[in-house]
Amino acid sequence: MSGRSINSVFYAEAYHPIQAGSIDGTDTAPHDNAVYRALLCSSAGLYDPFGDPKAIGDPYCTIFVGRLSHLTTEDTLRKAMSKYGKVKNLRLVRHIVTGASRGYAFVEFETEREMRRAYKDAQHSYIDDSEIIVDYNRQQLMPGWIPRRLGGGLGGRKESGQLRFGGRERPFRAPLQTIPYDDLKRLGIPPPPEGRYMSHYEVPSPPRRKRSSRDKEESSHRRSSIDKEAEESSNTRSYRDKEEHHGERHSVEKEEHRHKGSSMDRSERSHRRISPERGSYHHKRSSLDREEHYEKRSPVDMEEPSHKKLRDREERSHKRTSRDREEGSRKRHKHGSSSDKRRKEDA
Repeated sequence: MSGRSINSVFYAEAYHPIQAGSIDGTDTAPHDNAVYRALLCSSAGLYDPFGDPKAIGDPYCTIFVGRLSHLTTEDTLRKAMSKYGKVKNLRLVRHIVTGASRGYAFVEFETEREMRRAYKDAQHSYIDDSEIIVDYNRQQLMPGWIPRRLGGGLGGRKESGQLRFGGRERPFRAPLQTIPYDDLKRLGIPPPPEGRYMSHYEVPSPPRRKRSSRDKEESSHRRSSIDKEAEESSNTRSYRDKEEHHGERHSVEKEEHRHKGSSMDRSERSHRRISPERGSYHHKRSSLDREEHYEKRSPVDMEEPSHKKLRDREERSHKRTSRDREEGSRKRHKHGSSSDKRRKEDA
């Protein structure tokens, strides 16, 4: 065997009393009476792991807490376990007659994730000055499980003389001798996993919930629904961002237009205010200039236009009278010639 195999371990996935009593998981016969008693119970089916009416709750969310102090109460244990997650249910196992604590309990959490966190972090922690051990609920999740009171179980103290291997506290060591595959197969004992050993410092993973096809369909449907909702929310968010950007741009353009309009209005009002003032100024200036011009002119220059008007009026009246005279003489001459013709005709 290589040095790596000597320092490697493995853990039991199913419980067999003979294998649990072996340090390397290769024994083919019980080595004490307790193992023999557990083998009889297993063979005869005398133990029902689901027959305990007190074992309630989800086993995949429940941990086993052992080596508790006899002074530890439910409140103390709940407070200690609450830092790993929300405790849904807690059962401290007590003696049926005296009511004293038997040193172990079952703690159920709200979710499987919280259970796994406590399973990983609470191992070898201290409660009431007592170092505890934590394991998953092997009573309901480990096939073939036999409890300690019937000669089975896992772990144990050296002074008890009934050590049980394959668990988290005392895993199987890699075999140092030849593995009897035929005998193990005949007894129904799973052989050591050659080539798949673990380090003693690695944390074995508790069993996961087996999902049915219906659960897979629901999970896929839920995932697709979540993806669809995420896509819709993303589209809605992008549309909202576009609307906000458009609204901001429209507000900026409106503000600029209003600013320009106000500037133009101010300029127009200023122009309108200045134009009348400028027009009135030029009008007053021209009036003043004309008045000054007339004041500067001499009296003779001012009388000349009136004399010219009188002469023009006299000339026009003279021309009109001379024109009237000529027309009158022309009419009389014409009338006289027509009367002479009439006399000649009569004669």
